[in-house]
Amino acid sequence: MPFEMMFNLIALAVASAWSPGPNNALVANSGATFGISRTVPHILGIALGFALMIFIVGLFLGELFQRSALLRESLRWVGAGLLLYVAWKVATSGGISLGKGEPRPFTFLEAAGFQWINPKAWAMAIAVTAQFIPAEAPMPSAMIVALIFALVGLGSATSWAVGGRAALRLLGGESQIRLFNMVMGVLVAGCVVLLWL
Repeated sequence: MPFEMMFNLIALAVASAWSPGPNNALVANSGATFGISRTVPHILGIALGFALMIFIVGLFLGELFQRSALLRESLRWVGAGLLLYVAWKVATSGGISLGKGEPRPFTFLEAAGFQWINPKAWAMAIAVTAQFIPAEAPMPSAMIVALIFALVGLGSATSWAVGGRAALRLLGGESQIRLFNMVMGVLVAGCVVLLWL
């Protein structure tokens, strides 16, 4: 991969991974609610799950999704609905568990699986693979792109989790924590709206 293309890829990875979005809002909420050590599986699930998604889309699915408007629209609707459900859970329950009972952080597999219903992740995966994975050498290019997004995603998710934990320390009381969770839930819901626009 030429240096200029590599630089552009890294810049795009940093901009997309560090910008507010569903992953970052959820991992910040998890860091605040459950602490950093219990959030590590969520962090790893985001970084490695998205990298795997980019790798698979780059090798197999990119062209299919670029050609099929029905698949893209179906994904948008399902992803938006699930993100709104997650936003509601974050804003009202004090945690992000997808199941019944006590709130708990996402597991590694839940966070990795979340990438496949996250419209921002799909938009990025399709755009990145179209720009940086040439048809004549998909395997090495897909591996490089996935590795860069894994490393950048690991740094971003960790920083957002630490930022969430720091916000919790500043907020202190239970009413402030509920307010923080509501703000994170609204941020996730807002991401859905922005992605639709």
